[in-house]
Amino acid sequence: QVQLVESGGGLVQPGGSLRLSCVASGSFFSSYTMGWYRQSPGKQRDLVARITSGGRTNYADSVKGRFTISRDNAKNTVYLQMNSLKPEDTAVYYCNLRFEGTLGHGYWGQGTQVTVSS
Repeated sequence: QVQLVESGGGLVQPGGSLRLSCVASGSFFSSYTMGWYRQSPGKQRDLVARITSGGRTNYADSVKGRFTISRDNAKNTVYLQMNSLKPEDTAVYYCNLRFEGTLGHGYWGQGTQVTVSS
């Protein structure tokens, strides 16, 4: 019922910046939280940042002060501004949407590759 499409990934040098975007479409029957997760080879998918319908944000300790999550409800879009990128940030980044007050894992996008290398 919900489709998510990420964009904005690519290759960037350490210290550089990227802005990821995720547009959602489909059936929205309640307020929702959107977030970004990342996964590198051989590792689990971990939370990077999330934002609720009310604008509350949460960040992984490893990205606090460097990444900023935001949303544009009129465009059904969530963004992740990534600054001061490090090689350790290299991963596939996935967008997630979960309706607030419901059970389940939510919906996932296809992922976008971010590579930080000199």
